[in-house]
Amino acid sequence: VEVKIEVVIPEKERSKEEMSSNGKASPLIYKVNGTARHYHLEEHPIASNPYHNPKDVVEASVCHVKDLENGQMREVDLGCGKALLIKESGEFHAVGHKCPHYGAPLVKGVLSKGRVRCPWHGACFSICTGDIEDFPGLDSLPRFQVKIEKEKVYIRASKQALQTQRRTKMMAKCISLSNYNLSSTNVLIIGAGAAGLVCAETLRQEGFSDRIVMCTMDRHLPYDRPKLSKSMDSHAEQIALRPKEFFCTYDIEVLTEMQVAAVDVKSKIAVFKDGFKMEYNKLLIATGNTPKTLSCKGKEMENVFNIRTPEDANRVVKLATSKNVVIVGASFLGMEVAAYLAERAHSVSLVELEHVPFKKFFGERVGRAVMKMFENNRVKFYMQTEVSELREQEGKLKEVVLKSGKVLRADVCVVGVGAVPATGFLKQSGINIDSKGFIVVNKMMQTNIPGVFAAGDAVTFPLALRNNKKVNVPHWQMAHMHGRIAALNMLAHGTEISTVPYLWTAMFGKSIRYAGHGEGFDDVVIQGDLDELKFVAFYTKSDEVVAVASMNYDPIVSKVAEVLAAGRTIRKRDVDAVVFLSFRTGDMSWLTGKGS
Repeated sequence: VEVKIEVVIPEKERSKEEMSSNGKASPLIYKVNGTARHYHLEEHPIASNPYHNPKDVVEASVCHVKDLENGQMREVDLGCGKALLIKESGEFHAVGHKCPHYGAPLVKGVLSKGRVRCPWHGACFSICTGDIEDFPGLDSLPRFQVKIEKEKVYIRASKQALQTQRRTKMMAKCISLSNYNLSSTNVLIIGAGAAGLVCAETLRQEGFSDRIVMCTMDRHLPYDRPKLSKSMDSHAEQIALRPKEFFCTYDIEVLTEMQVAAVDVKSKIAVFKDGFKMEYNKLLIATGNTPKTLSCKGKEMENVFNIRTPEDANRVVKLATSKNVVIVGASFLGMEVAAYLAERAHSVSLVELEHVPFKKFFGERVGRAVMKMFENNRVKFYMQTEVSELREQEGKLKEVVLKSGKVLRADVCVVGVGAVPATGFLKQSGINIDSKGFIVVNKMMQTNIPGVFAAGDAVTFPLALRNNKKVNVPHWQMAHMHGRIAALNMLAHGTEISTVPYLWTAMFGKSIRYAGHGEGFDDVVIQGDLDELKFVAFYTKSDEVVAVASMNYDPIVSKVAEVLAAGRTIRKRDVDAVVFLSFRTGDMSWLTGKGS
C-alpha cells in the first residue's frame, strides 16, 4: 500500500532552501525548488486503517473497567495472541505485550507518565502510539483499539500484529534515485553499527527522501554486535538487525568493505582507501572503536583473536571446543567470552591486571561476587599480572607466559583489553578531537564543523544526568539514541539528548543490568544477597545516586532509570528507606511526586 503526500513549500520558505550535493534540490526538510514534489510512505499495518482485512481482526472482552486501577498493567489473552492492557489517568490503552528487542514481557516493566519501559534492557514505548522512545531495538509496538461497553473493556486487534508483536514505523522512500550521481549523496554515514542504522531509519521516518549512503569496513549489513560475545555461535544472517530487503525497500544504500581514509570538510568530500571520493551534504561519523592489541612477543601468531566480526566469534568457538583457552582482560567482552566458552572448552583461564573483575565499573564487592560465580563454573583467574610472551609450536599458539612467571597452556587466546576510538583518519580534518581520540560533540551530536555530526562509541557528549559533563558512553543503547538525535538535528529539529545510559551483560544464564553513569563513584550501597547473586547496588557520588546495578532483581534498574529520566534525584539516605521499600512493595507513587 502506498500513501502519496504532496509537499508544497510556500514562497517565503524558498530562501531557506538547501541544495543536495548533486545540484538538484531535495524534498521536505531539505526543501524543494518551488515545485510540488512527492514521496512515498510505507507501513505495515497502515495506521489509518489497520483492519482493512476483516478476517485478520479479532475482538474480545478482556476485563471489567474496575479490574484495573490507574497505573496498572495487565497481560490479556485475545484467543489468538496477547496484548498489554494499561490504565493511566482514567484511560485504557492496549499495545503489544513483548518488547520487540529480545521479547521481554512488558507487564513486568515500568509504567510511568505515558510510557512503558522494558524490564530487561530499558527500551521505552509510548502507551498511546506504541512508538519506541528509547532504545535498544528498532521496532515499535503494535497499538490496538480499546472500547468500553457496559462497563466491559474490549480490545480489537489485528491477528498478524498479535503474532508478530512488533511494528516498523512509517518511512519515506527515496525519489528519483536513478538520477543521482554515484559519487555524491545528501547524507553520508560512516559506520554501519547501531548509531548509523538508527540515523538512516530516523531520517526516513521523518520523511527525508533524498539519498542516504552508509559505508562500513565490515563485510556484513548492520548486525547485533553485543551477541558476538554473548552468543558466539551466531552467524551474521542470524543476528542481522534488518534483512537485505529492508535496505532495498527504503533506499538505504550500504557500501560494505569500504574504509574512509580522510574527510575534507571544506569541500564536503570523503576519500576512501581505494581512492574513491564521495561528496556529501550532511555527514555522520559513527566509526566506533578499534580493539587494543597485545604488545608482547608473539602477538601476531595464529589463533590469537580480537573478536570484531561474527567470523571471529565463530572461529574462536570452533577452535576452543575441548581445548585450552586463555582470555586476556576481564572486560565485558573478556568475561562474556569466558562464560560462553566455559562449558565448551577443556579449560578457560583469564588474565587481568586488576585484583578483581569489574572493580572500576561495579565496585569491589560486586566484582568479587561475579568472580566467585566464574570460579564455580571452572574459570581460573590469574590476577594482578600481564602477558609477557606468546609461544608457538609449529606456527600455532601453544603457551601464554605471564609476567608473574606462570606458563599457561593455550590453544586459543582472546584479547579483551579495551579499545580506542576509530578516529585516526580525522586527524587532519579540522574536526575537534580530544586528547584520547574521541570526537567532541554537543547535545545535538554536532561537531565543531557545520553539517558534520558524530555518534556512538567514538564520541564524548554532554550527559544531562551528570550536569552536562562531557563523557564517553560506549554502550549499545546509547549508540541507538545518538543516531536518532543526530538524524533529527540533520533535519533542523533542535533536539537535545537527555537519555539515561542503560546496559546489560549476560554470563552463565544470569544478567547484570545497569543504568546511569557511575564514573567516579565514591560509595556503593548494596541491598540483597551478593552470595546468592540476588542484589541491587546503588552507586553514589557525595550524597547522590548516580547509577544502579542489579542481578535477579528486575525491574529495579528500569525503575531507577525512569526516576533519573524524570530529572529526580535519589539521595543516599533514600536507598535504605523510601526508595528500596517502594521497590519491594511495587509502589511507584514516589516517582510521580506523590510519595513521601
